[in-house]
Amino acid sequence: MAGGEDRNVKALKDVWKRPENALCADCGKPDPDWASYTLGVFICLSCSGIHRNIPSISKVKSLRMDHWEVAQVQFLAQHGNGLGKATYEAHIPIYCYQPTYADCQVLREQWIRSKYERKDFTEPGRYVLYSDGLKEGILWKRGRDNGQFLPRKFILSEKDGCLKYFIKQDAKEPKINIKIDVINATFQPAKVGNPNGLQITYLKDNKTRNIFVYHENGKIKSRLTRNFLKEGYMEKTGPKQKEAFKKRWFTLDHRRLMYFKDPLDAFAKGEVFVGSGENGYSVKPGLPAGMQGSFSWPHGLTIVTPDRDYLFTCETEREQQDWIAAFRRVIELPMTPQEYAIEAYFKVRS
Repeated sequence: MAGGEDRNVKALKDVWKRPENALCADCGKPDPDWASYTLGVFICLSCSGIHRNIPSISKVKSLRMDHWEVAQVQFLAQHGNGLGKATYEAHIPIYCYQPTYADCQVLREQWIRSKYERKDFTEPGRYVLYSDGLKEGILWKRGRDNGQFLPRKFILSEKDGCLKYFIKQDAKEPKINIKIDVINATFQPAKVGNPNGLQITYLKDNKTRNIFVYHENGKIKSRLTRNFLKEGYMEKTGPKQKEAFKKRWFTLDHRRLMYFKDPLDAFAKGEVFVGSGENGYSVKPGLPAGMQGSFSWPHGLTIVTPDRDYLFTCETEREQQDWIAAFRRVIELPMTPQEYAIEAYFKVRS
């Protein structure tokens, strides 16, 4: 009996150590130590909790603490994360955002339910963003001036390629009409103060505008294009580099570095274009020697552009390193023709 038990434990460890099972099947977190013995995938502790909420689809056990039957180990050996992705992620639309372990619980739960419960990606064309090309519903929108959330009617139209919202449900004309191709939507539960919070960012007259909304029951099906590369507070000084540094909330959305007085401001106070290294852009730690502006945070960084240098300070060394890493990821990428046009606009505007 003991020998058979030892062989089963060894077989479980062998399957667990396969390279295909080194990351969580759902969020990509390294070293998953749970598995679903009905789906045959290896998952992290956080995602295992979501799997428990769909017991008719997935049943999970700890790979470290629970006893595994021989048949269950054999099932894992016959499946694994490679086969799981080939089955449940076979036909993911290009516009469908795939969350990571850094994303909020709501977004990861919707992703997991979409994969295994509804099997949205098992066949071509099975996943429908919104039926009949039209999605209409009520979202609670934050007022730009008073910060109060009020219900507003939103319409997402595939035919017209736009998102509209109306102040009154019976209104004939929308308050805004935004083209989908200039929209970026990200889940922001902490910032909005609601587990189903969403930040909708779009360009108006080539300037960034934010709308903050939430849905009451969390059934948000949105065209989530990408997450912001990084957000957080830094201090900045002005173009003369002699002004006092001011604390601002920064958001890096690919090549646009936007800054706000408050994280929930509707409009950015300013923006910096971050180009590519081959076009004269770079980032480096520290501030210029003999810096005269007064600042309270000790960890500086400088963004070098063809036109001027931008100076920032961070509260901690870790924040400084994270910001530098985020900027470098952007700067290492070659610019597209569209980005050259955006760069030209920034130069004209400045």
